[in-house]
Parts: sequence; structure tokens; C-alpha cells
Amino acid sequence: MSKISNLKSLKNYNTFGVDVLAKYFAEVFSVEELIEILKNHQPTTDNRQPLILGGGSNILFTKDFDGLVIQLNLKGISEEIINENEVLVTAKAGENWHELVQYCLAKNYGGLENLSLIPGNVGTSPMQNIGAYGVEIKDSFVSCKVLNLKTLEVETFAKEKCDFGYRDSIFKKEGKGKYVILEVTFKLTTKNHLIKTEYGAIKVELEQMGIENPTIQDVSKAVIAIRESKLPNPKIIGNAGSFFKNPTISKDNYLELKEKFETIPGFPNENGIKVPAGWLIEQCGWKGKQIGNVASHKDQSLVIINATGKATGKEIFNFSQMIIDSVLEKFGILLEREVNII
Repeated sequence: MSKISNLKSLKNYNTFGVDVLAKYFAEVFSVEELIEILKNHQPTTDNRQPLILGGGSNILFTKDFDGLVIQLNLKGISEEIINENEVLVTAKAGENWHELVQYCLAKNYGGLENLSLIPGNVGTSPMQNIGAYGVEIKDSFVSCKVLNLKTLEVETFAKEKCDFGYRDSIFKKEGKGKYVILEVTFKLTTKNHLIKTEYGAIKVELEQMGIENPTIQDVSKAVIAIRESKLPNPKIIGNAGSFFKNPTISKDNYLELKEKFETIPGFPNENGIKVPAGWLIEQCGWKGKQIGNVASHKDQSLVIINATGKATGKEIFNFSQMIIDSVLEKFGILLEREVNII
């Protein structure tokens, strides 16, 4: 069985680089190890559930964790050809997301290229239905295998059961804390690829690269170039990528705001009008602003950074709350955090 450590620092296990302690900590490399630890570890007095960590890219620790933290290091990628144009690719939860995307591109498997350079591991990708540049996980998702924490049995969740929404899934709602995602299966294309370049700055980037008829590999390179130009590398400066969700408001509300703020951008979706959170935050004067150890990134106000490397989770949380309050006061829109708060 994996060794359980006491009072383990989690500084190197979250991309904010926040230094908190886990009362108990273990790394697991197989489903059998995971089940064994869960069977044998005594729960805390308040019956706190173990915290399963992937790449730590979408989490903010605001205090020490008074329980068991399990680092999930399940590795492996497998493939199954369905027909002449489709392949199933299954990746274990501990695989790095961007490395999986690059693995698929090297084999000319299409569908994930727009999701290049998103931080984190495969296991957490369905939890918030990760998305970027007009593509979401649900577009190619087939199923995932999960461990039921109550029964300690492995179950398979088909796409419909996952109840995907914008940065949302069953794993953030009624299934929160009840399952551990073990592996994810995607259906990708092998030749007749659907190239998506209409979102964001991809077309402009491809033009600058001198590419008129892009391949999926070209799209990935363009996405990487865009992300690297405006998003800080968490290995260099602590952050969790986009801290807030883009809010959706009613069409009537949007038109009212448009009269007062003529340049407010809006994108229709099935629930109303989606307004870029970054624009709202920037209009409130937060872009590049620093308070103590925490700042809003100078190139992308949607990203909160551990500017000095010494920020506590509480400082980062309080900074995010000030942003929420100012956007609510100016626009009447309540921003929602995308990052999980512990």
C-alpha cells in the first residue's frame, strides 16, 4: 500500500503555489492502491471526505487541509480504431492534459487541438467541462470510468449522465465529492477533421503564420502562441488560469447595459447573452492591479496571480472577492469563481 505522510506541504501540488499543509497525504499509482487506501484510512472526526488531487490547476487552498489528500498518478493511454475516420482514445486520470493533446496530434487525431496548453490533468477535465476557442470537452467526450467513494466500485458514466454545461458537470453538482474520475475516453477523427478557427484570435494568428489552409497541428500551434502571449505560465508565476466564469445575462439586461456602456461585448448563447468576464473586470480598473502579494495579470485581467510567490490562499480569495464586489456594483452582474475553493 502507498505510504501515508503526515503534515505534508502542498505548495508543489497546486499551481497557485500556496503553501498549506495536508494532515495526511498519499500518492497512488493504481486503482487497487486507491481502493486500499480508502478502505484502510480512518476518517476524520468530522467525517471529512478525502481530497483527490490531479494537477492542482483549478484549486485554491485557503487553509490547511485537515484530512487525507490523495495525489492521483494513474498513467496510460490506449486507442481503439472504430472506422476509417474515427478512433477512441482513452487516457488515465494522471496523464497531463496538454501532453495528451500533443500525443493525439502526433498521430493526426483531431478534436482536441483547440484545447492545447490548458493546464491540469485528464482526470479533472470532465469536472468543469474544460473549454477554449469554441471547443469543449463534451464535443468529443464518450465516457469516463469513476470510482464510487461510497461503494468503492468502478462505474462507467456515459456522456448523458455527466450532465455537461458551461464549465459544469455532474461532478460539480450532485456528484461532487462522491466520485473519483479514473480515466476518460474521447472519440476523435483520423482524417476528415473539423477545423475550428472562427473563435478568438485563431484566424489572425494563422494569417500571421502565413497559413491559409490550416491542419489540426497548425490550429494547435496558433492556440499555443495565443495562450503563451497573454497567459502566465504557472510554473513561473502562480495562477490557476481563468479565475472567473464568463457570466450569461438576459437579452433585456444586456440591452439595458448596452445603453449605458456602448462598447460592452456580448455573445448570444442558448441561455441569453454571454459577457466576457475579463472585459467587465478590466472596466473596473483591475487589469495589472496589485494589492500586497496578489495581482490581476497585466495582459489578462481574468487571471489572478500570486505576484510575489508569497501569497496565502486567503489573500487570493479576498482579492477575488474585491473584484466580484466592484463588478457587481458597476454592472449589476455577479461573477462566479471558476476555481474550486478549499
